[in-house]
Amino acid sequence: MYVISLDLGTSGFRSQLIDLEKNETVKTVITMGHPLPGGNVMDHLDFAMSTGTDVAHRLIIETVKEILDKFDVEPEKIQRIAVCGNPIQLSLFQNMEIRDLAFAGENKQESLGVRDVKRDARIFPANELFGDIYPMDNCEIVIPPAIKHEIGADALAMMLETDFIHQTEPCLVTDYGTNAEMALKIGERIITASAAAGPAIEGQGIACGILAGPGAISDINVESGHWRLTVLDSTMNPGKGPLVDPVSGETIEEGELVPKGITGTGVISTMALAIKEGLIEKLPKLPNGKLILGDSIIITDQDVEEVGKAIGAIRAAHMTLMVESGLKYEDLRYSYMSGATGTYVDANKARHIGSVPGFSKGIIQFGNTSIGLARKIAIDVSKLDEVIAVAKRIHADHLMMATSETFKDIYVCELSTWQQGMPAEMYAQMLEMYGIPVFPQDLEEVEIERRVSRDIDDVGYLGLDIVTDIGITLEAPVEKCTLCHQCVEECPEDAVEIVEMDGQKSVYIDSQHCLGTSCRRCVTICPEQTMNHSLLKIKDI
Repeated sequence: MYVISLDLGTSGFRSQLIDLEKNETVKTVITMGHPLPGGNVMDHLDFAMSTGTDVAHRLIIETVKEILDKFDVEPEKIQRIAVCGNPIQLSLFQNMEIRDLAFAGENKQESLGVRDVKRDARIFPANELFGDIYPMDNCEIVIPPAIKHEIGADALAMMLETDFIHQTEPCLVTDYGTNAEMALKIGERIITASAAAGPAIEGQGIACGILAGPGAISDINVESGHWRLTVLDSTMNPGKGPLVDPVSGETIEEGELVPKGITGTGVISTMALAIKEGLIEKLPKLPNGKLILGDSIIITDQDVEEVGKAIGAIRAAHMTLMVESGLKYEDLRYSYMSGATGTYVDANKARHIGSVPGFSKGIIQFGNTSIGLARKIAIDVSKLDEVIAVAKRIHADHLMMATSETFKDIYVCELSTWQQGMPAEMYAQMLEMYGIPVFPQDLEEVEIERRVSRDIDDVGYLGLDIVTDIGITLEAPVEKCTLCHQCVEECPEDAVEIVEMDGQKSVYIDSQHCLGTSCRRCVTICPEQTMNHSLLKIKDI
């Protein structure tokens, strides 16, 4: 018999097949994108609200089926699937209420009749969700509890799978991703938050960016006056890439691995080195407007701005947590980093560029904590009782960045730095004007401990498999379309196609590559205003 752990991440899904009798990982399968259009979790929520939760739910279920197919085991041999993710992803997976997550105001929620939605732990038959497309008669699905409706299983996982929950000194934990979950612990008090960092933190929204996977540039270091690229191999381990001149684009020496693109940690490393080596004299301007890391792997000024939005949001959220909790900056003892970015990033580069506090005295790097917790529950369902007990003990305050004036003020300073090159002296003056304590200088040396070498430490004896193309198409009628194809040309992801059959005109959209709410260029450029994403349905094959 087998069990499956499943992490419903904002930028993609990760799953493992485990032999229950041997307690051994058989195989790991990941997707190179999310099935819902959009670049972050709020885009996914907007899509579900405007297009329909039934469409969003089916997109997620069909994608999980793609993963199950990759495992290539008989459905009746799957005993359990344990699932982790943030509240929005888990709610859409279960096809349950999401309006309470979309509207923060109590009056609005009350008018909708959606107050006090329960997101407790659940165990239910898998056929409730998969019976029509992938019958699993002997399988149950296990969902861990949320602490509060904003604080889901992924946040619980990052607290439980690291040392965070047991620390007696002030500490910060962050699960880095397009929606960066974070928590600050001061004594027995825990304050949680999240920052919609956007896709750049995981390599998306960057011209040559890709998610963490084989062929992705995950780090860059100076070697003999040039840049040595670190590239992830087929098992997600960092390996030796080529040595390049980032200004001319010349390859000085071939490496053992050929890069296909750059992931979020590689982008952070690129920015940190470019600033340190003086290639960036004033943000966001690069020499000749670009850095060349390989064939068709180019970082542009626009990419720098996108990275700045992501890092700026995370840094602003970190600082807001400390300011609004009353914690003095210098009292922060540890910063825990989890997720793919938390695993592969060079912690020193990360703290110098601002994605982790530079004044934290210690940094501890973990892997994918969400799939780690799902794995423990999948193997031993009694672990769920322990998780429930811990969740009940955690008295967490949730800080909404969307309503925090402190966050808004700090984020304005971050954007001014990344997009307009505002100097550090003016940044400090702006903070003083807002009544916010000025940030201390980065410590020269800190304790750094990397607990794992890759975000999923054990990919299994059959290795890693990737669903590169989820292959789900959305369609909607475009009755007034004049076939000008401006929408097709405008789409930055080549996700749009206009077709005419039997006199009926329709738009086809690749759900995996569409940027959804964060883009909608196809909607705004249409001269007839005939493009309406709320009408999208899944195209039947």
